[in-house]
Amino acid sequence: MVVFAWQLDATERASRAALIGWVFATSWLAGTFWWLFVAMHTYAGLDAWMAALAVLVLASLLALYYAAAAALFALCAPASRVGAAAVFASLWMLAELARGVWFTGFGWGAIGYAHIEHLARSASYVGAYGVAALVAGIAFLTMAAVRQQHRTHRAGYLALAVGLAAMMVWSPGGFTTSTGSIKVALLQGNIAQDEKFQAGSGVPDALRWYGEQLAIPHAPLMVAPETAIPLLPRQLPAGYWDALLGRIRQDGRAVLLGLPLGSEAAGYTNSVLGIQSAGPDAPTAHDYRYDKHHLVPFGEFIPPMFRWFTEMMAIPLGDFSRGGVGQSSFAWQGQRLAPNICYEDLFGEELGARFIDRAAAPTIFVNVSNIGWFGNTVAIDQHLNISRMRSLEFDRPFIRATNTGDTAIIDHTGQVTHSLARLTRGVLVGEVEGREGTTPFAWWVARLGLWPLWLMGAGVVAAAYLIRKRGV
Repeated sequence: MVVFAWQLDATERASRAALIGWVFATSWLAGTFWWLFVAMHTYAGLDAWMAALAVLVLASLLALYYAAAAALFALCAPASRVGAAAVFASLWMLAELARGVWFTGFGWGAIGYAHIEHLARSASYVGAYGVAALVAGIAFLTMAAVRQQHRTHRAGYLALAVGLAAMMVWSPGGFTTSTGSIKVALLQGNIAQDEKFQAGSGVPDALRWYGEQLAIPHAPLMVAPETAIPLLPRQLPAGYWDALLGRIRQDGRAVLLGLPLGSEAAGYTNSVLGIQSAGPDAPTAHDYRYDKHHLVPFGEFIPPMFRWFTEMMAIPLGDFSRGGVGQSSFAWQGQRLAPNICYEDLFGEELGARFIDRAAAPTIFVNVSNIGWFGNTVAIDQHLNISRMRSLEFDRPFIRATNTGDTAIIDHTGQVTHSLARLTRGVLVGEVEGREGTTPFAWWVARLGLWPLWLMGAGVVAAAYLIRKRGV
């Protein structure tokens, strides 16, 4: 990003700046989510050249946001290096916001996730997009210091960059308190993606293994991943569903189980079913259901005018109905567990909707995923860091049950305390401590969404443009 800022700072032509921004972002984004090729070619059967082209086209289209930001920088940046850093940071944040929100949003690989170990500590105040702005500001100030010939000015820019970094690393915390710990068991079936929905291989394997594991009381709370049961309940073998529910309800455990629900008439949903009982002496069930809200384009819903594209790929379960934003949590042993499915943890503003009522706010987030579509790639590591960012934003633990990895327990400081090896079959057992209370980010994003960041970024750019236009 320092080199990118250097290139932008060296040109005053908006058209050239836009080209620089587009090339930079296209290269970066294609290198970030290249693994979409694996899903489209290896598992969905799309020709290799077409899958590669699709990744490149997606990256180049999303790069247009950054091209526009670069062009605006050339038009608005003031002569002051500090002012220019503020404009650069604001425009970068606006581009990230646009990519992460517009047209269903795909903010995967946003710059904030690269700094999860250190600079992202400020996320509890400003969120991931605010972290992106601060990182961009540091990059620009570093560039300004390198280019500056005057020693005093160079030292000043470096001091500002270091001070900004120090502010991001330091976070006083203390926003939340413990609600106690519970023991959890997270299931990782490692069902091969090309067999997962096959009636002769993956489906019976999943039914057998998850059925066996759910029958064993590994922990008072057990979590199985997204579509762990790959069939609708009515499609299951005779007696399977009743037997599974009976075993769970007899011993006072609770289970969060990923599976599809619904009907052709009512619509199908990608869901998590919560099953629990009041204990062996009162086995009446209190079931819970969460329906995925933020669906994956092409995988879970077909965008307008793109049905021709999805028909070229062999993707099962390709058209779901949406659940609502801010669905209730699953109450268990004094904790409020908030499920989210697959890449829903990418959208902190949507998870934040659950914090309007402090008394009903989640104490633990639960992500159930299947990113087996992307093979043994960096997508697994990237998704883990996305969950860790949400832990920092909300000061909440995250537990993750996945088909192929990373199945993990993340504490409220964003640190992984327990994990399973990827691409293995197993059960991860560990303790997780719930938290209650509200971070500054959780408070404002629950009430205002991302509007404060939009308005702040747009305000800085508009002010810089007016100042430059008037020659002040």
